[in-house]
Amino acid sequence: MKQANLKQVSLASLRRTFCVWLMTAAAPIVLAQPPTPPHSTPPPASTAAPASTAAPGSANKLLAGPEASGTLSPGEASYVIGITFGEQMRHADIADQIDIDAVTRGMKDGLAGKKTTGADQQQINTYVRTARLRAAARNQAAAKDFLAKNAHEKGVITTASGLEYKVVDPGDAKAPAVLPTDEVSVQYRGTLLDGTEFDSTYARGVPMSFKVSGVIPGWQEALVLMKPGAKWLVFVPPELAYGPNGQGPIPGGSLLKFDVQLLSVKPSGAPAAPVAPVAPVAPVAPTAKPAPRSN
Repeated sequence: MKQANLKQVSLASLRRTFCVWLMTAAAPIVLAQPPTPPHSTPPPASTAAPASTAAPGSANKLLAGPEASGTLSPGEASYVIGITFGEQMRHADIADQIDIDAVTRGMKDGLAGKKTTGADQQQINTYVRTARLRAAARNQAAAKDFLAKNAHEKGVITTASGLEYKVVDPGDAKAPAVLPTDEVSVQYRGTLLDGTEFDSTYARGVPMSFKVSGVIPGWQEALVLMKPGAKWLVFVPPELAYGPNGQGPIPGGSLLKFDVQLLSVKPSGAPAAPVAPVAPVAPVAPTAKPAPRSN
């Protein structure tokens, strides 16, 4: 390869190379994470991590998509690889357990040819699982403390399950009750306790529609209590959201805060009345033809 070609990295080539790296180098961390829970976030939550701070402007080329400039300098590409690795650590709930200096040394050794062993990978799996459990326990404790204080705030209502909500706008009081089988259209913004926004229809510019029974338990409970046009603040305990496992950008044990506006409800239709079993009817015997008259 010519020396000049080393100064610029093809965007498509970088993406292909980095995908391979993620499937190999990051495999122990991915495998150490628990499987995705059966419930999706209210509407599908964005898996993008919160925006990072102060990145070189040209480093956004890789993140901006194919319409961006097709080349990056080695420095720009390296920076974006670092961001992506950091995002992986954050999604694995071990960001506060990472020694950046040690990571740098390890990357240098890996680039120099040093390889990990099977025992190394087993140890990192155990480390990640333990770190995730510790992080989830801290988040659950923070959620418990928040809910205990929030329950005494003016206008906050606590249900038997532990869900808390505050009515900002009651909506159409005369509208029929929302049923679990109904389809609803909503605008919402979801944040963690620290204010990190993990999903928002406002940011996407499009409301989301889905069946009430297809979302996390905390949303199911809140939606059937709301009326079209209602605006609520909803505080979902971890056990009514994603529990200790978390999902995507949502760490395990997290309490979720939502600004929810119920735009409309599409009834599923009244259930059909049960039909009583009908006894089988004997077939009707064919009518005998009259005998011909004799002359």
